[in-house]
Amino acid sequence: MDRRSDRMVGMDAESFAILQAPSGKVLMGIGPFQELAECPHQGVAFYVNNFSLTEPRPWKVPSAVVEFDPAEMEGMESPVIEWEALEPDGFAQVFSEINESIQKGVLEKSVPVATERGSLKGGTARGLLNGLVGSGDQFYPYAWVDGASGFCGQTPELLFHLRKGRLKTMALAGTARAEDRSVFAFDEKEIREHEYVAQTLVASLSDIGMVKRGERRMMDLGKLVHFHTPIEVFMYGDHAIDYLVRKMHPTPALGPHPRTPESLELLYEWRSRLGAPRGFGAPFGVYDHGEFHAVVAIRGIYWEGEQVAVPSGCGVIEASRLTNEWRELALKRSAVKACFGI
Repeated sequence: MDRRSDRMVGMDAESFAILQAPSGKVLMGIGPFQELAECPHQGVAFYVNNFSLTEPRPWKVPSAVVEFDPAEMEGMESPVIEWEALEPDGFAQVFSEINESIQKGVLEKSVPVATERGSLKGGTARGLLNGLVGSGDQFYPYAWVDGASGFCGQTPELLFHLRKGRLKTMALAGTARAEDRSVFAFDEKEIREHEYVAQTLVASLSDIGMVKRGERRMMDLGKLVHFHTPIEVFMYGDHAIDYLVRKMHPTPALGPHPRTPESLELLYEWRSRLGAPRGFGAPFGVYDHGEFHAVVAIRGIYWEGEQVAVPSGCGVIEASRLTNEWRELALKRSAVKACFGI
């Protein structure tokens, strides 16, 4: 497999994958891809799955790999999209059902998804890749294109990075507008939601290694701010990457708490009813010669032919209020659309 010098050689390919690593290096895998059920443990392979992790062959081994500079994509024709109004009825019903489950003691938290949809009226969906340019240090640009379908985004959320027995991850939960940062720092509901995520991650990882939790801080993402807690695990032994992905996903930031087969099935049903893209919030990663890096595919855009979708999710706990969550969902989608110039 060659790391070719022509960084733009894959943009016209039928299929390709893009992901930025913590080092800042952006890898592009160019199809056709060999699909495998398990990590090949050699060379480079991308991990592409859906939220429920039901893809039988999620490992995609590219025909070629290049180190990629997103800035070289500038000049692609940006798409023109006509958006449909997103009505709150479906989300309000799911919100009510989550609250009912919380009152019954079935759940403490779940994460419904609302999806805004539109249609291409000019340009092509691949022009959305322009939005990967200039992402900033807090984001990991990612993309998966397969013929007329695909997705791309800039996610701030690391699922985990694994290198030589050291696993790094994060708790990222709690959201506010940047102008509300001073109030957000003391918002009990947002702090409680974040602590659900951080404490659950620490507890779930303690059986595979020594866990070190960092301090909760505020992550500035331009229009939005989030609470962020870094977490490291010094692993006691070796674990298969596929096992670790299933152990980590979905994190409490995007999944239910407690995470049980029953609570996951409820979440899958709610996501399906609300029309969430199957890949939204799913792990997206790359194995690169012994090192594995996976992000959570949020803050992204999905397309299938002429149809385009921008999903957003929110954590619902007992203290959540429908109006506030609906506003947060719109705020997140607005930030994504602004980032991609649509």
